[in-house]
Amino acid sequence: MVVLPIRFERSPRLHPMLSEVAHPVGTRVVVQGKRGPEVATVRGEPTPPQEQERYGAVLRAASPEDVSRWEELHRTGEDLKWLLRARARQRSLPVKVVAVEFTLDESLVTVSYSAEERIELTGLISELRGHTRARVNFAAVGPREQAQMIGTLGACGRENCSSTHLQDFAPVSIRMARDQQLPLNPEKLSGPCGRLLCCLQFEHTQYLDLLKDLPRKNARVCHEGSGACGKVTKLHPLAGTVDVTTDQGVLTDVPAAELRRLTEAEIKALPETGRGGGRPGKPNRAPRE
Repeated sequence: MVVLPIRFERSPRLHPMLSEVAHPVGTRVVVQGKRGPEVATVRGEPTPPQEQERYGAVLRAASPEDVSRWEELHRTGEDLKWLLRARARQRSLPVKVVAVEFTLDESLVTVSYSAEERIELTGLISELRGHTRARVNFAAVGPREQAQMIGTLGACGRENCSSTHLQDFAPVSIRMARDQQLPLNPEKLSGPCGRLLCCLQFEHTQYLDLLKDLPRKNARVCHEGSGACGKVTKLHPLAGTVDVTTDQGVLTDVPAAELRRLTEAEIKALPETGRGGGRPGKPNRAPRE
């Protein structure tokens, strides 16, 4: 027995499954999935099974009849998807039908949908009864799963990561955008799914390593060569430089290696104008009484 990485058509995630035959990469096989028998594709080399691991099962190599039947069911599912979308509009149901998928033996049809609130979908079952006798299962999917199943183009012009190579949806936070010095513009930071871009996490660890060698924003620093002191206003992690506003109001782009960070004692010893970092030509505001 060997373990083969199997990929279903609906997502790029690889599923390890036990097989008695080491089918070559690219072979279409019939597997026993959670929903029933399905056709999938071998996407990697065989490996030995691991103890205490749970695997699915590869039943056999897909025959031409299996592939033909699977493609026919796929076309039927596409037709039913558009039918259900039309019926949902007629019934004024706030739902989007994402996909309609059959098992190979047509014993189960799964209707994947997205909706912002919980709604009653039993009325759509009657629309399917005239086209199939399969048992109907409704499965709610989130925005990222929807983008994964449909497939969209990202801001880079390529197909979105969730439908090409992502194995899991790792958490993405706005802090990742801050660490990468990106403008906090929701339109530029959101993907087609409306959530934060998955690619923000790809280089986050690298940015954290680069930021270790840079002074923090608003830190007081002095240039080793000129002796000019000022406040860090912007970081450029990839270039290894920072923007510094000096006490004279001059903005310079200098390498971080040429800067010396001031200690708390040195900052306290500076005159008020040196500590304020205010705009040139404007006096510091008097304290309120």
